Amino acid sequence: CRSCLVKYLEENNTCPTCRIVIHQSHPLQYIGHDRTMQDIVYKLVPGLQEAEMKKQREFYHKLGMEVPGDIKGETCSTKQHLDSHRNGETKPDENSNKETSEEKQEEDNDYHRSDEQVSICLECNSSKLRGLKRKWIRCSAQATVLHLKKFIAKKLNLSSFNELDILCNEEILGKDHTLKFVVVTRWRFKKAPLLLHYRPKMDLL
Repeated sequence: CRSCLVKYLEENNTCPTCRIVIHQSHPLQYIGHDRTMQDIVYKLVPGLQEAEMKKQREFYHKLGMEVPGDIKGETCSTKQHLDSHRNGETKPDENSNKETSEEKQEEDNDYHRSDEQVSICLECNSSKLRGLKRKWIRCSAQATVLHLKKFIAKKLNLSSFNELDILCNEEILGKDHTLKFVVVTRWRFKKAPLLLHYRPKMDLL
């Protein structure tokens, strides 16, 4: 479970099962619930989801804690869904479909505007590249350095975003770092905007 993983990763940076290094310094940034994979496993193994939900409910009862709502209701909704398919009732509920489509449309139209936002200034520190016409941008804190590389490459008509390095305080940033992570670790207690520099990639031998 997640709590066990978090405790383990406080002192280790490898996978507890296969011992592969997750990340040298920030392994907790790279763990997450893979719902797609979980759904596939549940569909492939008959009765697994019901058994998992039962175990989770028993676990909470044993600790004397209230069972979370999603665990209470997940089995019932899944069972109804499976029973309807077994009985040949494949016609979806019109109201639920309508609500789902409206929610999906609302999410699609949001474009991460409801996320925490980060103000950035992108400066060029190389004579080999030109500066951006609009160097001030505001985007989601969940965006990564890789997103910024692709953005800059698009604006400068570069053949590949891999030709760029992005730096903060003269330190090259990893492509998987989120902007939130960069702000917390490299720009703490400093005023906005977050100042980042870009330059052609340097191969350090």
